[in-house]
Amino acid sequence: MGCFSCSGNSEKKKHQQQQQQQQQQKQKQQQQQKADDPIQSTLDKLKANPSLDVKELSKNGGSGHIAAKTFPFRELAEATKNFRADCLLGEGGFGRVYKGRLESIDQVVAIKQLDRNGMQGNREFLVEVLMLSLLHHPNLVNLIGYCADGDQRLLVYEYMPLGSLEDHLHDLPPDKKRLDWNTRMKIAAGAAKGLEYLHDKANPPVIYRDLKCSNILLGEGYYPKLSDFGLAKLGPVGDNTHVSTRVMGTYGYCAPEYAMTGQLTLKSDVYSFGVVLLEIITGRKAIDNAKSAGEHNLVAWARPLFRDRRQFSQMADPTLQGQYPVRGLYQALAVAAMCVQEQPSMRPLIADVVTALTYLASQTHDRGSQPVQSSRMAPLTPSRSRRDSDRTLSGSERREHAREFN
Repeated sequence: MGCFSCSGNSEKKKHQQQQQQQQQQKQKQQQQQKADDPIQSTLDKLKANPSLDVKELSKNGGSGHIAAKTFPFRELAEATKNFRADCLLGEGGFGRVYKGRLESIDQVVAIKQLDRNGMQGNREFLVEVLMLSLLHHPNLVNLIGYCADGDQRLLVYEYMPLGSLEDHLHDLPPDKKRLDWNTRMKIAAGAAKGLEYLHDKANPPVIYRDLKCSNILLGEGYYPKLSDFGLAKLGPVGDNTHVSTRVMGTYGYCAPEYAMTGQLTLKSDVYSFGVVLLEIITGRKAIDNAKSAGEHNLVAWARPLFRDRRQFSQMADPTLQGQYPVRGLYQALAVAAMCVQEQPSMRPLIADVVTALTYLASQTHDRGSQPVQSSRMAPLTPSRSRRDSDRTLSGSERREHAREFN
C-alpha cells in the first residue's frame, strides 16, 4: 500500500508540474501577443499608470509605432491667430476646433483644443493619439500630430472642408444646399466602411463607442471619415463576449443594453450606426425635444412605422421633396431597422451593412425624374443648441432608455 501511495503522489506531482508548465507557457504567449500588439501593450501601460504622457508611453517599446508629429503650443496658437473666434469651426463636449495653417508643414489643418476643465482627461487624449496613430483607413480621419505642452492638450487633424454630416442634415439655413439621395447613400456607405475596418480589420477589434452625425466629417465630394476616438475601446477577444465599462457616449445613440448594463460589444456600434442611418434617411435628430410627445426619440418614433410599408414614404426627409428611388428608400429603411433591433444578436454584422449600402450607393437616382408621393412629415424644427453631451449617462437617462425600448 505504501508503494502505491508513493506512486500516486508522484503521478499527482507530475501532473501538477505539467499544469504549471502549461499555464506558464500560456502566460508567456499572452505576454508575447501583447508585446506584438502596440495598442494593447500601450493601454496596459496606461492602465497601470494613468499619469503617463505620450512621450513616456512611446519609450521602451511601449508604442514605438506612434508616428504622429509633436507641435509646440506656440506654433498652434500662431496657426489659429491665437485661437481667434473667426477661426472657430465648431464646439463639442470635449473642446473647440479651429481652422489653421501650419507653416512648418505648409498645410491647412483642424486643431482641437481640449477643454482643460472638461471631461476629456489625460486618458482620452492618449487613446485618441494612440488609436489614430495606429489605425489607418480612407474612412478614418487622419491625425497629423498633437501638442502636450504643460497642461495644454491639442490634437491636429487633416482639415475636412465640408464640416460634419450633422451640419448638412439638421438646422440648415434656407440658403444651404440639401443633401440629395445619392449623396446620402454614399456618405452612409463610407461611414459603414470605416466602422467595418475597426470591427473586422483592426486586431484586436476596436469598438468606436461614439458614432453620431457630428463625428462623421466630410471632405471634398462629401467623402466621409469617422473622427473623435477618445471614447474608443478595444473589443472582446477570445471567449469573451463583451467589454464592461462606464456608460459613455451621447444619449440617443447608445444601444439600450449598453446604456442599462455597461456591457459593450461590436453590436453596440451597429445600433449607433442604425440611428445615424435613420437620421440620414429621415432628416430627423436622434433626440429632439422640440418634437411632439412620442416623437422625441427617433428610434422609438420609427419602430412602429417599420411594420407598415405603406408608411415608409412618410419617413423620408421632406427636404428631399420626393426625389428618391422608392425601392432604394425601402431597402435603406430595412437596413436601419435591422441595425436598431432591441436584441444585439438580431443586428447584422457591419460587413453585411457595408454590402447593402455599397449597392444602394451604386444605384444612382435621376433627380429629374417624377417625384414620388411627397412626405407629409412636419417641417424641420427651429434651431436648438448644437453642443454635444458626451458624458456618463445619468440614471434617469438609463431608465428613459428602458421605458422607450420595452
